[in-house]
Amino acid sequence: MEQTMLEAMMSRKSVRSYSDQMVSDADIEKVLKAGQYAANGRGRMATKFVVVKNREIRDELSKMNAEIMGTTNDPFYGAPVVIWVLADRNVHTYVEDGSLAIGNMLLEAHALGLGACWIHRAKEMSELPEGRALLQKWGVSDDEIGVGCCILGYAKGEQPEKKPRRNDQIIVVE
Repeated sequence: MEQTMLEAMMSRKSVRSYSDQMVSDADIEKVLKAGQYAANGRGRMATKFVVVKNREIRDELSKMNAEIMGTTNDPFYGAPVVIWVLADRNVHTYVEDGSLAIGNMLLEAHALGLGACWIHRAKEMSELPEGRALLQKWGVSDDEIGVGCCILGYAKGEQPEKKPRRNDQIIVVE
């Protein structure tokens, strides 16, 4: 049964437990396309996406992110794919542009039957010497800074129920 966009948005949930199964390149490409087509300030397309499928590098990013958070746990919850979303810090809407891209990517991942979750501390990762060294190695300019990470994979086990939304979130002024 086909879902409306609103129904898809209402049923999407952040996944925090993943199997080891790798996501297909075709599905990763669709998720990236969704990010590329997100609304962005003045059509500047300031975002850049670094897709990490290599397990060693993924684990290196996980360790870096965990240290920033002050833990040794895997902040990527075992997801096999990490998409590090960056944007040009000289564009005044870079945070908004990167955030909209991640939002689109989360929705597309859900539509494809994938689990996904937004992971914070991407800015801090891109400011660390080891993070900046990786980005430079991959051809990312010093002007591009992390906005967030979008992790992808297949949900492992039963997922918790989605929390109901609060009734006091909307104010209508007529």
